[in-house]
Amino acid sequence: MHRITGLLVLAFATTALGLDPTQSDRIRDLIRHRQYPEAQAELEKAVAAEPTNAEAQYWLGKVRLDRGQLEGSVSALETATSLAPAKSEYFRVLGDAYGISAQRAGLFSKLGFARKCKAAYDKAVELDPKNINARWSVMEYCRQAPGIVGGGMDGAYAQAAEIRKLDARRGLAAYAMLYATEKKYDEAFAMFGDALKSAPDDYLVLYQIGSFAANSGRELDRGIASLQRCLDLPPPASAPGRAPVQWQLGRLLALKGDKAGARAAYEAALKIDPKFPQALEALKKL
Repeated sequence: MHRITGLLVLAFATTALGLDPTQSDRIRDLIRHRQYPEAQAELEKAVAAEPTNAEAQYWLGKVRLDRGQLEGSVSALETATSLAPAKSEYFRVLGDAYGISAQRAGLFSKLGFARKCKAAYDKAVELDPKNINARWSVMEYCRQAPGIVGGGMDGAYAQAAEIRKLDARRGLAAYAMLYATEKKYDEAFAMFGDALKSAPDDYLVLYQIGSFAANSGRELDRGIASLQRCLDLPPPASAPGRAPVQWQLGRLLALKGDKAGARAAYEAALKIDPKFPQALEALKKL
């Protein structure tokens, strides 16, 4: 359920859309220069001309998701997964689109989107059990969602165990996240520190340090430094993007009594995503 700004620039460099080479190069160049509205327009032309092009539909869905166009993103990603039903990553990103839709929907629709989100993530894992990002998405879902829609900490710990088998460092970060959810903050911060020893610029770990510093009210300076480092790094597919980073940074600055800095961070989050609910609410309360 995360944003993809910045990742597009990195991932698209080696993408083959199966389009006319000139058109593909033009789209790649637009994304490289972060001209996402123009890239979206080109991708929409591409899928209009060739609606069965699964890769083009997938990238159109990702660009729309990044721009907050949830209905259009879901439509394109559902088409992509129907055209390429064996693509694990397509289902994972579709799960993100459902998840963000659930966060912004009314109560009745929220439950439906949540169940679709979990089903898409589960399908991504079923198609590729070694897809760590998909397992991480399932873990995050289970960590946050109630049992009525398939959530729960037992499921989250099961995914953390599988992640640890695939990547010891990511496994440390996964367990740290779950410990922090259960308010075992000392254990969580220690595990995050261990995870950063071999990869000091691990974006997801840095983000979680900032998030847990804000949630716990501990190690505020460490949390601020971690989030500021995130702003210098491209967000991976499985990690929150720049709007959540700015929101978390605002929370930490507010806890330190820096209202001006907090306001600037919340406003920066809303500049990236004008509908970001947590930043909107935090700005009202500041």
